[in-house]
Amino acid sequence: MQIAIVLFDRFTALDAVGPYETLGRLPDAELVFVAEQSGPVRTDTGALAITADKTLAEVTRPDIVVVPGGPGQTPQMENDTLLDWLRTTDATSTWTTSVCTGSLLLAATGLLEGRRATSHWLALDYMKQFGVEPTGERVVIDGKYVTAAGVSSGIDMGLTLVGRIAGEEHAQAVQLLTEYDPQPPYDAGAPHKAPAHLVEEFRTKSRFSLT
Repeated sequence: MQIAIVLFDRFTALDAVGPYETLGRLPDAELVFVAEQSGPVRTDTGALAITADKTLAEVTRPDIVVVPGGPGQTPQMENDTLLDWLRTTDATSTWTTSVCTGSLLLAATGLLEGRRATSHWLALDYMKQFGVEPTGERVVIDGKYVTAAGVSSGIDMGLTLVGRIAGEEHAQAVQLLTEYDPQPPYDAGAPHKAPAHLVEEFRTKSRFSLT
């Protein structure tokens, strides 16, 4: 089972690494990081790079596609090479997935039109422009499309998909071995829980334009 995780300049590391740690524990999993060009691809902080083992052109029929998000997602919305690759691989993939604003890239291809999907909370309204029904749920499955909300929810998405593919007990084993037992020091991980002034501050600073 080949799992292709897409990389692009200024992606968010955990968007890719969360699914890598969970989906990579599927039986017979073959994980491959792909990008337009092989070699190191810098994350949004610039301090970390992950190596793309293969180019998009070299990976044509992955079983699972994972699209991360991050600040670098915005210029990729008009990258025909990547968008065409997503459409082409989706034709034969078993699952097409995203984390955070990676769902905007899937939306830009037209693959999510008329479907329910999630994204980072700052990007949800923007998805409506592509005919997508946005939802604030942490993980959304609509057909073969699995979208996850912001950053850390990629772990949840990976576990959810592991359960669908290999069964609940296998997913529970993965959760146990990764010791994924969230106990955050603050209850501010969603806009309806966080202090209102912080939510408003980040909405004001959001890079997403609805015009």
